[in-house]
Amino acid sequence: MTYETLLTSLEDGVMTVTLNRPDKLNAFNTVMSKELIDFFQGVNAMDEVRAIVVTGAGRAFCAGADISGGSGAFQVWNDGSKPQKREARDSITLAIFNCLKPIVAAINGAAVGVGITMCLPMDLRLMSNAARIGFVFNKRGMAMEAGSCWFLPRLVGMQQAQEWVMTAELFGAEEALKGGLVRSVHAPEDLLPAARALAKKFAASTSSSVAAAVNRRLMWSMLGAQDPLDAVTLDLQCVGYLAAGADAQEGIKSFFEKRPPNFPLKPSKDMPPFGPWTK
Repeated sequence: MTYETLLTSLEDGVMTVTLNRPDKLNAFNTVMSKELIDFFQGVNAMDEVRAIVVTGAGRAFCAGADISGGSGAFQVWNDGSKPQKREARDSITLAIFNCLKPIVAAINGAAVGVGITMCLPMDLRLMSNAARIGFVFNKRGMAMEAGSCWFLPRLVGMQQAQEWVMTAELFGAEEALKGGLVRSVHAPEDLLPAARALAKKFAASTSSSVAAAVNRRLMWSMLGAQDPLDAVTLDLQCVGYLAAGADAQEGIKSFFEKRPPNFPLKPSKDMPPFGPWTK
């Protein structure tokens, strides 16, 4: 996979995606937006990728939108001169939300604005103790973007979300950990190895089945359910469908034979024909 603003490498089932504009602190521009969406939409068909780590090149994770061209940075550009109306399909967070693979963010440096909101639909966030985070929208005269008004309160609670957004201040790793935004804090040199080690656990044979993709999407999708009945109704369908399939048979057989399972089904083509992954 060759991109202008991203580096990708695959090892032991883990795809590492590196935001690669280090001279611009990996500032988010139209090209990066399109390339990230292309990656996260395309990776669902890549069964060799079983987990993903996202990090940044150089000393920043992503310093937010590239505002070197003025307020046009907050719009989607067609030919470099004409702003277009933004559509839901232009949202990197929806592409991440709809991904079938577990995703670990390795926040190695500054993560501001879209630099942190893109991490919200990732499944786990690890952070360098040298990194800083900022939901700085109020200081830029901008609304919260990328669905962060939905994700952030669900991750950290309304009170903490309001404080971080209303103050629009930068804060460090210890506050992010205390507030529940990140899973763990690491020395800069230990961050990426820790993120990859965690992703490798997800990529192990016990996590490479259709079940892993189903369960990731079930948890994210049911965050918005109004009643547990919605979740029970859907998971009963999923249990019935998966129980009749080859992966469940292999899971039980491998348990009794005391060996790792070797699941035959593939998320690229064997997902249940119903549920949020079909939309």
